[in-house]
Amino acid sequence: MELSFESHCRKVDLLKVLFASRLFKVELKVKERESSSSSAAASGDHLRLQLSEGEQLYSVNQIVKYLWQKSGHTCDESLDHLTEFEAVAHANDTLNEELTAFLVKATSENMSKVENIGYLKVILSSFLYAHANALSAANEKRVEGWLKGITSSDAFKSALQEAEMRLGIGKLSDAPVVKDAKQAKAQKGKEPAASAEPESSLEEKAKELDKDDLDRLCANWAQATVPQHEAPTHPILPKSGRRNTLITSALPYVNNVVHLGNIVGSLLSADVFARFCRLRGDNVLAICGTDEYGTATETRAIQEKVSPRALCDKYFAIHERIYKYFRIEFDYFGRTTTEWQTKISQDIFWRLHERGHILEESVEQLYCLSCKMSLADRFVEGTCPMCGYEDARGDQCDKCGKLINAPELIKPRCKTCSAAPEIQSSRHLFVDLPKLEPQLVAWHGTVDQEWTANARQITHSWIRDGLKPRCITRDLTWGTPVPLEGFKEKVFYVWYDAPIGYISITANYTDEWEKWWKRSEHDVKLYMFMGKDNVPFHSVIFPSCLLGTGEEYTLVNVLGATEYLNYEDLKFSKSRGTGVFGDQAAETGIEADIWRFYLMYVRPESQDTVFSWDDFQTKNNSELLNNLGNFVHRALSFCAATFDGCVQPVDELTETDRQLIGLVDKEMREFQECLSKTRLRDGVRSLLTISRLGNQYIQLCQPWTLKDQRARAGAINAIAVNVAALIAVLLAPYMPTVSERLQQQLNVKLTAIPERFVALVKPGHKLGEPKPLFSRMEGDRVAELKTKYAGKDAASGASAGGPKEDAKKAGAKDAKKQGAKDAAKGTAKDAAAEGKQKEKPAGKEEASGEKKK
Repeated sequence: MELSFESHCRKVDLLKVLFASRLFKVELKVKERESSSSSAAASGDHLRLQLSEGEQLYSVNQIVKYLWQKSGHTCDESLDHLTEFEAVAHANDTLNEELTAFLVKATSENMSKVENIGYLKVILSSFLYAHANALSAANEKRVEGWLKGITSSDAFKSALQEAEMRLGIGKLSDAPVVKDAKQAKAQKGKEPAASAEPESSLEEKAKELDKDDLDRLCANWAQATVPQHEAPTHPILPKSGRRNTLITSALPYVNNVVHLGNIVGSLLSADVFARFCRLRGDNVLAICGTDEYGTATETRAIQEKVSPRALCDKYFAIHERIYKYFRIEFDYFGRTTTEWQTKISQDIFWRLHERGHILEESVEQLYCLSCKMSLADRFVEGTCPMCGYEDARGDQCDKCGKLINAPELIKPRCKTCSAAPEIQSSRHLFVDLPKLEPQLVAWHGTVDQEWTANARQITHSWIRDGLKPRCITRDLTWGTPVPLEGFKEKVFYVWYDAPIGYISITANYTDEWEKWWKRSEHDVKLYMFMGKDNVPFHSVIFPSCLLGTGEEYTLVNVLGATEYLNYEDLKFSKSRGTGVFGDQAAETGIEADIWRFYLMYVRPESQDTVFSWDDFQTKNNSELLNNLGNFVHRALSFCAATFDGCVQPVDELTETDRQLIGLVDKEMREFQECLSKTRLRDGVRSLLTISRLGNQYIQLCQPWTLKDQRARAGAINAIAVNVAALIAVLLAPYMPTVSERLQQQLNVKLTAIPERFVALVKPGHKLGEPKPLFSRMEGDRVAELKTKYAGKDAASGASAGGPKEDAKKAGAKDAKKQGAKDAAKGTAKDAAAEGKQKEKPAGKEEASGEKKK
């Protein structure tokens, strides 16, 4: 039997029949036919089943009923009136009261009776699926459950996939019923709308293009070739005549599980940028690793009753799993607890010491007589002197958010034994930042124009207020040992030690690490990605220490800092269960690339942004599914269905073709400009604009209507396929797995971004099998996940650190301002007792995969 349909057939009608054929196991040959005449269209002849007996069926419900009987079943004629209810609802494109009442009655009494009526099951489930929102609004949970059970079946999913392949991805009810001849004529040849079209036409947009430049571009569009890049061989070293790009991400604390805000702030940003740089032909080395020394690690080890080393081993493996899931892939991902870390940290210290940049000072700090140890910030708790919170830490109050000097705590207590500590004096080492300030200021003036605005502002505020000596030692056992006599029982403070981890991790990757980190015959440009709270350590303290050695170390050229990503209207909190953390993302069942896309879409580049489940769902369904995915699938599936997957020649470009090529080229160059300047969020917008232009072009040209102009239809399709190929390349930094899938469907391997938009896929090329790239994110699943990660304070609306208004808006904001001010003015005494800065050096943000790739 043959099922034929017209291009403006309702998708829900086609879905019904395809679902029935699969569910009832009746084989159908399906093909698209030329649009009917106006009179035929008015009579509803959009779907036709040609029976083997020579007869034809036109009514969708009758076709489903026939297939049910063909499979050997009988029909309960007493239920035929229900198909009439459905037909009325179908004509009005809405859920009617009669149908709703029947379904509610059936679920209350005996839905099994309905489920046994196969043809009715197909008819009702397909229609209800198209009107799930109306059903949800009616709050008919039993019916929703019944429907969900059906639509999650393989038969339904397969039918839906084919319907979308043939009629485009979009709402099932978006093609209106043709009710008269006049409307039929206007509707003839149309496809369902792909997504919201740009407000202005291609012609209107193209007025901004330079005509001479467009002429040159189009003259060479079909013939131009784009050389592809070869994969690098390890170890990757700087090369003459190449753009040598060194990329780092803030090092995550090993004992913390990163949340979405940490991930987007530095590590994912570094990964996206590194992938882009490889596409444009840079010689890239991307480095990261876990920050494993410091008070936080010792504290957590005590809590878990293991050694610091065992704790680091445990959490390092957790970090690796998280980054493997997100496909955050550095060339080498290492650790700071290595011999190279000790060697390089001590070498930098000795050079600073020899050049007179190290001071000795006596400072006051808390000491526990019971434990016989000095109490660094995380080892002491007490009452906050600002807000009275009784469980404030020695470095910061979790309730009001203000930074604290440990001796300032009211009623301090040792976190290990709860005994009251006493204040003792201890000698520590400081780096003399005031002496190094002139060198720092001179260097800073040569590079900061490429930094993000917040990085410049934070750094300027530190320098403006005048630098103070900063303590670089602590009375701990877990850390890089201080080599100076009289201080050998101490270790280096983490904010001095951790940024050196970038260098030591590179040294663990290659013995020729100095070619990247010290000036040589090869120019190296260093990009560093982090959250804004880590800026001072990378823009002031770390470069000051490197400048103070007198050696020509590689210093940061581009410092890319983000603002904060919040979770809904709360803060991320692991203890309160608020927000999605890295180890939970995979549990949601959402593909990693979807997370990557949305995190880049809301990347907090110029101001704080919010992760919202509702917006996440909207962006997936509108931007990925209905916009980008729809365009690609339309282009590739049309080629498969019409030209047997063979790309057709483009012998001559029409004005519409030229307009599209020029506009796509413009957006592609804007994409490259954005990413070159680390404006990664804006790059997403350019990418989505290209797919919208592609959708608009297909809708305008309507190649499916050109039955007697096959060459022209082929040219339109070839241009669309090449736009899809360009999208496959541009997707690679953001969604590497989706990019690979699309390239498989295109049957290409693309490793380079072209300088200008040209034909990447030539005539005669055979495509692979087109398949939808994305799936719909359903509301009930989103609601479930939103509830799951709302946390303990969801009901009261409290933030992770306390009441929403007090902690988040007032306290936290004041704390950030006051903290930065206090840190800038930090005296030697302040710095030694954790100062007015958080213990966050090379970053508390993220990481990637461990091994050499």
